[in-house]
Amino acid sequence: MPIEIVTVPCLSDNYAFLVHDRASGRTALVDVPEAAPILNALSARAWRLDEVWLTHHHPDHVQGLARVLKDHPAQVTGAGADAHRLPPLNRRVGDGDTFDFADQSVLVLDVSGHTRGHIAFYVPGADAAFTADSLMALGCGRLFEGAADQMWDSLTKLMSLPQGTQIFSGHEYTASNAKFALTIDPDNPELISRSKEIATARAAGIPTVPSTLAQEMATNPFLRASNPDIRHRLGLPDATDVQVFAEIRARKDAF
Repeated sequence: MPIEIVTVPCLSDNYAFLVHDRASGRTALVDVPEAAPILNALSARAWRLDEVWLTHHHPDHVQGLARVLKDHPAQVTGAGADAHRLPPLNRRVGDGDTFDFADQSVLVLDVSGHTRGHIAFYVPGADAAFTADSLMALGCGRLFEGAADQMWDSLTKLMSLPQGTQIFSGHEYTASNAKFALTIDPDNPELISRSKEIATARAAGIPTVPSTLAQEMATNPFLRASNPDIRHRLGLPDATDVQVFAEIRARKDAF
């Protein structure tokens, strides 16, 4: 694989990602929670930074940008629809747009719900989707600005990607998400097994990000609104998928 992706822990539970093309030496950064760990990761590898891709406007995803740009004057890409709340952008993009990075096509997906104007970046050649606070490992983002139907549409869009796609989400919330998921889908053997693996990884300080879309489809309750067992447990056998998703989200908010 010509593309190398480095997970960079930031703050207490955020992740940034370096996307590096070995052939050209070009490097992109997805989100900038804090500058120091990112600058250290670049320096340790003697990589220059060429591009920054921002998923949404929340401070814990953009607040390190000015400091990073001081050392690496990179091109910044973000959602045109949310440009008024993002740092200054060199390239404004929206749902369905594509751009090239080191001979790789990057597809932009609007995945609003957590915020309006939240975008994800899908790189088919690397089997990677950078979903930040939309689809997360065993979870999804809180609906701070969007509604349940909007987030469900966004998750449905992501579920249409190839099953082998690696999901690079923005936080290390997986252990707590697993505890909640077991209250919704307690008899799912794949979830039970994954929860044990997560506990082992976190005890060793190993990130649980990325996961794969196949793992999420099999174990993430937010993607399983059509599952008959989950519907029965929630007392919503005849509800729409959006209604089931909304109930799961409401329960997570109160968990």
